[in-house]
Amino acid sequence: MVAARITVNGKVAPISPAAPHTTVLDFLRERGLTGSKEGCAEGECGACSVLVARPGVNKPTDWVAVNACLVPVAALDGQEIITSEGLATAGEPGTPPTLHPVQEEMAVRGGSQCGYCTPGFICSMAAEYYRPDRCAHAASADSTDADSTDSEHGPNGFDLHSLSGNLCRCTGYRPIRDAAFAVGTPAEDDQLAQRREQSPPAPVATEYARDGSVFLRPSTLAEAVRLLRDRPDAVVVAGSTDLGVEVNIRSRRADCVVAIDRLPELRELRVESDYIEIGAAQTLTEIERRIDGSVPLLAELLPQFASRLIRNSATLGGNLGTGSPIGDSPPVLLALEASVVLADADGEREVPLADYFTGYRQSVRRPGELIRAVRIPLPLSPVAAFHKIAKRRFDDISSVAVAFALDIEDGIVRKARIGLGGVAATPIRALAAEAALEGKPWAAETVEAAAQVLQAQGTPMNDHRASADYRSAMLGQSLLKLHAETTEAVPS
Repeated sequence: MVAARITVNGKVAPISPAAPHTTVLDFLRERGLTGSKEGCAEGECGACSVLVARPGVNKPTDWVAVNACLVPVAALDGQEIITSEGLATAGEPGTPPTLHPVQEEMAVRGGSQCGYCTPGFICSMAAEYYRPDRCAHAASADSTDADSTDSEHGPNGFDLHSLSGNLCRCTGYRPIRDAAFAVGTPAEDDQLAQRREQSPPAPVATEYARDGSVFLRPSTLAEAVRLLRDRPDAVVVAGSTDLGVEVNIRSRRADCVVAIDRLPELRELRVESDYIEIGAAQTLTEIERRIDGSVPLLAELLPQFASRLIRNSATLGGNLGTGSPIGDSPPVLLALEASVVLADADGEREVPLADYFTGYRQSVRRPGELIRAVRIPLPLSPVAAFHKIAKRRFDDISSVAVAFALDIEDGIVRKARIGLGGVAATPIRALAAEAALEGKPWAAETVEAAAQVLQAQGTPMNDHRASADYRSAMLGQSLLKLHAETTEAVPS
């Protein structure tokens, strides 16, 4: 097997002697590439972000920004990354490099104060700069006035949400926004823009062992489930947005890690006549762009799920696999009546998500089983909404999450599905509230009575995010809000 290696700023570097748990951030800094910083070690601040060449949605390759503090460097064996240092173009000997357009705009518009966060902002900004479907608004393409479009999208097509995972502790966001809204389009001779027309490096089978630990990347699903059967102690990793925190904050050191994020069988998107199947290892960003609004509940969920940096790595399978009662995707998938396809060395089975969770961070998934895909039945309910109650609008953990999917015909609720998160030891369906709605008019009296029932669902607790009483109140309020939002569109 070829020795593990990674291409950094166009140069191939061996991963050895790094330990299997070593993050990309530590790997880079140990080699003198100190632009990437450690601010939080949890994927919250973005000071560590770098660009990775990934399979594209609209072109063969997308430049994707990820948190280098979370990803083990062994997971990028054979892959290609660009750091903030690699964006500038080297000049002649004895002359300084030419700044990248993003770097230039950040400099001239005062986007850097103490400078600690700046390289991370620049990498996230560069990913948006190279987004293939970013396009300027013709009427105001030369303007940097955010009011010419809206406060979160520039006249150059720049989406400020691409920077949602980057934190500036000097509160320098206005000049950073100005820089983002001022960047143009890549020049024809821009090498990183040209690189998008070529395929990214293919995933390579990896067996990287050192100091008694091993990182394994199988080539196929069959090989992966055999590994898990033979190594019941193995830790399965996809985007590493959860395991990376455990490694950094709790010093977790697994003897065996099996990476499944690039398995082709887990990265498919299929639309059949009666269901949509989403591969468990697709990143949330890929799902968002490939689904492209065709599942409205997912379209509401995904922009509120953590930050763009996290969504660029996190997977739907990983969010379900952790079994967290405050994960954002389970309430939505419960409302959609989704099921999970589980695979092991003996075959596959399909389990309704409503039957999947069995206790706090526990599920019916057996040792050696993987979540291969999530299936969403069709047709979709026409009335849908996702309400996330949190202390911050974006990039925060839910205090309560509520997802609704309703069929309303001739003013009557024919079918109601309500998924809840943050009010029990597991994500749950609000069965009593559903029953209180079904067969009744979509009218204020019905909704007010059902809201009282919904408030009593689950067993909410008091913690630092919210009190139990607040969580219960928000359940009922969510249903009242949905009714208020839909009464004009749906006859009562």
